[in-house]
Amino acid sequence: MESMDAVSAAGEVDFSLLALFFQADWVVKLVMLGLLGASVWSWAIIIDKSMLYNRARRAMNRFDKTFWSGQSLEELYQTLSQRTVTGLDAVFVAAMKEWKRSHEQNASSPIGLQARLEKVLDVAIGRESDVLEKNLGFLATVASASPFVGLFGTVWGIMNAFQSIAGSKSTSLAVVAPGIAEALFATALGLLAAIPATIAYNKLSSDSGKLTARLESFADEFSTILSRQLEARSKR
Repeated sequence: MESMDAVSAAGEVDFSLLALFFQADWVVKLVMLGLLGASVWSWAIIIDKSMLYNRARRAMNRFDKTFWSGQSLEELYQTLSQRTVTGLDAVFVAAMKEWKRSHEQNASSPIGLQARLEKVLDVAIGRESDVLEKNLGFLATVASASPFVGLFGTVWGIMNAFQSIAGSKSTSLAVVAPGIAEALFATALGLLAAIPATIAYNKLSSDSGKLTARLESFADEFSTILSRQLEARSKR
C-alpha cells in the first residue's frame, strides 16, 4: 500500500523541463544555464563557420578560374587591389604588392626578393588561416568539457537527493525522484552541448585544413611563377 502511495505521490511531481530547472539547486541551475549557453554559442559558431567555408570555397574557385584564364598578373592585381580581399585573393595581392614595391625601389638582389616574397606569402597564409580557425578552439573546449560539467551537476543533484532522503527519513520515490531527475537533466544538457560540438569540430577542422592547404598550394605555384619571371629579368 505504501508503495502505491509513493508512486502516486511521485506521479504528482512535475517532471517537465522547466519545472526541473526551477526546482533545482542554485548550483545545478548555474550548470544548466552554462551548458545551455555553451550549446547555443556552439551552434552559432557551427552555422557561421559553415557559411564562411562555403563562401571561401566559392571565392577560391572563382579566383582559380580567373588566375589561370591567361589574364595578366598586373591587370588582376589592379582589379583586386581596389577592394577588400580574402583567401587566395589576399595571398595574391600581398605577394604582388611586395613584387611591385621591390621593383619600384630597384631591388638588386634576386635572392633577397625571393626571400621577401616567400615571407610575405607565409604571413598572408597565416593571417587567412587564423580567420578560418577562429573560434574552433571554443568548440573543442565545449566538446571535451561539457560532459564533465554535466557530470558535476549530476553528482550535485544526487547529493541533494540523498540529503532529502536524510531530512525526510523516507526512501519513497516521491522524495528521491525530483533530485535524481534534476541530476539526469544536467547530464543530458552536457551531452546536448558536447555531441554536436565534437562532430562539428572534427568536420570544421578538416574543412579548415583543406582550405589552408589550397592557400599553401597556390602560394607555392605563384612563388614559382614569380621566380621564373625574376630569373628572366635578371638575364636581360
